[in-house]
Amino acid sequence: MIKVAITDDHPLLLEGLKNILGNSDTIDVVDCFRNVSEMNAGLAKQAIDILLLDINLVDTNSIELIKPLKKKYGNLQIIILSVHNELPVINSTLAEGALGYIQKNASVSEILEGINTVYSGKQFLCSQTNSVLEKKSLDGLNQVPKLTRREKEILAEAAKGLTTNQMAEKLFISPHTVESHRKNLIEKFQTSNLSSAIKLAIEYGLIIE
Repeated sequence: MIKVAITDDHPLLLEGLKNILGNSDTIDVVDCFRNVSEMNAGLAKQAIDILLLDINLVDTNSIELIKPLKKKYGNLQIIILSVHNELPVINSTLAEGALGYIQKNASVSEILEGINTVYSGKQFLCSQTNSVLEKKSLDGLNQVPKLTRREKEILAEAAKGLTTNQMAEKLFISPHTVESHRKNLIEKFQTSNLSSAIKLAIEYGLIIE
């Protein structure tokens, strides 16, 4: 049996998915979590093969959870459950180490196929996501910019409306350093100002609005 856990902060979806997967002869839904705290506590108690992780948890950026979870639980495979179908978001999750990406409105058969495929060690993308990748690949769109930890911090604080001096004080760096990071971010996102870069970062799933 494939041991599956689900993390989603929508009770109806969580219960519905649990019931659907519970009808499978090859899948055992061993636990369900409504937030990160419950998930961390649950994963520490028992071995899980597949984690179905909601991309839009209210208390965190789920994309940033993937790499630490993979590092802590080496045999754990992660499938992202998402309502987003934008290429940058998809690429971000895969780059962080998720092996599957499934739209929340995917069919039951696709979800089951995804779990079995990822359990075998292969990547799985639902049909909607595959279509996006194929189309965007033809369009030749850019990949998600690679940001340093400090650049992500600057973006997050700027998104909150903090000024250069306020960010410098909060992050214990000089205003000049903050300005340097701002310029680098504008260059990496190929925008004319930081506000536009912030909008793209939110779309890419790099920061939460």
